[in-house]
Amino acid sequence: MDIDLPLIWAGIIAFAVLAYVILDGFDLGVGILFPFFPEKHDRDVMMNSVAPVWDGNETWLVLGGGGLMAVFPLAYATILPALYAPIIAMVIGLIFRGVAFEYRWRTRRAEYLWNWAFAGGSMLAAFAQGITLGALVQGIPVENRAYTGGWWDWLTPFSIMTGIAVVVGYALLGATWLVMKTHGDLADRARSLALKCSFGTVAAMGIVSLWTPFLEPLYLQRWFGWPTAIFSIIVPLLVLGCLYLLISGIRTRHDSRPFLAALGLFVLGYAGIGISFFPYIVPPSLTIWDAAAPDASLSFLLAGALVLVPIILAYTGYAYWVFRGKIDPEEGYH
Repeated sequence: MDIDLPLIWAGIIAFAVLAYVILDGFDLGVGILFPFFPEKHDRDVMMNSVAPVWDGNETWLVLGGGGLMAVFPLAYATILPALYAPIIAMVIGLIFRGVAFEYRWRTRRAEYLWNWAFAGGSMLAAFAQGITLGALVQGIPVENRAYTGGWWDWLTPFSIMTGIAVVVGYALLGATWLVMKTHGDLADRARSLALKCSFGTVAAMGIVSLWTPFLEPLYLQRWFGWPTAIFSIIVPLLVLGCLYLLISGIRTRHDSRPFLAALGLFVLGYAGIGISFFPYIVPPSLTIWDAAAPDASLSFLLAGALVLVPIILAYTGYAYWVFRGKIDPEEGYH
């Protein structure tokens, strides 16, 4: 039996990107929420809540991006020229917030600058990721295996909307993470923000979902043609179910349920994108088989992935297990 290596690799990269979104999403969200918590003590606790795991979360971004270059080189060669500006903006945002983690604890006079670097870098990275997603969903023109669009094709009303949606969604993940990891007044304010962000996130998901089918005939057929139209019923119902669990968890002061429900919203949103895309990796031009490297290369790389991915999962799970529970306000990253 022939093994469909491009399909397997598409699944691995899709998993890596999803892992990055749900893991790095909440620590970007903590940065996005920084302006809503002006007290230094609260900000210290917020940074300490993500300090043990934030850099490990970005491993998945490296795996997704590196895997795309190695496994789907044609997709990499067409996506990057189309999205250089938002991708560079994302990297700049991640650099600023990463440096802020170190410098904020080492200075007092310039601490406010690193607070803004952490918050601004988080917002910029999140917004740029949303812009990138929107530009990819709306389609990248390809002719003769090369990008044929312009420098500003990525900047459209739809991509701006997806950028805003990702910022609000990450803020929701950050707020529910703080609910799970902190005590007292900080957790109470995080609950209030999580409630607002939950409605904002679902509203943004609804706008993007209603907009998407009209960007490409492929999406319209996928969401309203039979039998795939059944997903148009199932996915919104599951989203409403997650929203109910999220709101009820916040109102009953449950620690972990809001965070898990918020993750569920992101998984469903990601699944909706996958339903729209498949089997295209660069819609509407390149399928995963069009863009894949030779099978010999895919086999060689898969052997390494079968070793490395379980190791990454193991040390990621171990890190979260070691640092489980509420944050001690008197201990931290100093």
